[in-house]
Amino acid sequence: MRSKLFVPGTRPELFAKALAGEADAISLDLEDAVSEPRKDEARETVRRFLESGEAASSRKTLIVRVNAMDTPHFERDVAAVARNGVHLINLPKPQSPAHVRAAAEAIERAERANGVQAPIGLLLNIETPNALRTAAELALAHPRVAGLQLGLGDLFEPLGIARREPSAIRQAMFAVRIAAGEAGLYAYDSAFANIRDAEGFRTEAMLARDLGFLGKTCIHPSQIAIANEVFRPTDEEIAHACKVVEAARDADARGVGAYVVDGKMIDIPFVIRARAIVESARSLGLIPG
Repeated sequence: MRSKLFVPGTRPELFAKALAGEADAISLDLEDAVSEPRKDEARETVRRFLESGEAASSRKTLIVRVNAMDTPHFERDVAAVARNGVHLINLPKPQSPAHVRAAAEAIERAERANGVQAPIGLLLNIETPNALRTAAELALAHPRVAGLQLGLGDLFEPLGIARREPSAIRQAMFAVRIAAGEAGLYAYDSAFANIRDAEGFRTEAMLARDLGFLGKTCIHPSQIAIANEVFRPTDEEIAHACKVVEAARDADARGVGAYVVDGKMIDIPFVIRARAIVESARSLGLIPG
């Protein structure tokens, strides 16, 4: 999931375009992109789309960002959008492990009511000071949690922190990545609001990649190609990873714990990373399956 494109729930004319585009995932938004008077309309529009043949035949990761649990919309959102084919529900502003568990229970109720066959995961937005401080606890709160997504705008703005302040961005990213790592989950990067600043988007995406994030949120189609390029494993990385995976098989057969590949010492953490790169490359069709 190198790229994830946000699509407002009130813009059904964009749904098919998003499915036909190059983003690995689309996130249908019922929260910030929808004004309060149009919440019910957006919910029904998204529900109809999720039950359509277009959605059913799509190979993209389908995500719905619902409204926060302290709003009157959360339960109705989940009941409407927990449908077959939805991979993740994106939960804004979880404030405690109890919040996360309650959200998971709401999803389970909706799955039973709607006949959902495959469990829907939770993508948690880390976008408040409390959530950043307790991110690992949130990540570990329930098995449905699949990843943590950083929301820098919501996190920084109330605190008066400049959205482009490099040290603050790096520290927040690092904290979320470590919390996700503690729980064995992925971390996903924040949106970048200035759609005209392609280099700013690229710079932030490259930092996220260096810090081990899975991909970056896109709010405009022009950002997708950059995210896909940045988070794609390079040819050099793929070639080295394939060598490491092959060497690991040989080492396991010989009972060797550490060895050298391309002049680099390799042990278990490097093998785990190499296997992840190979799996990613195969999923993208960069090497044979």
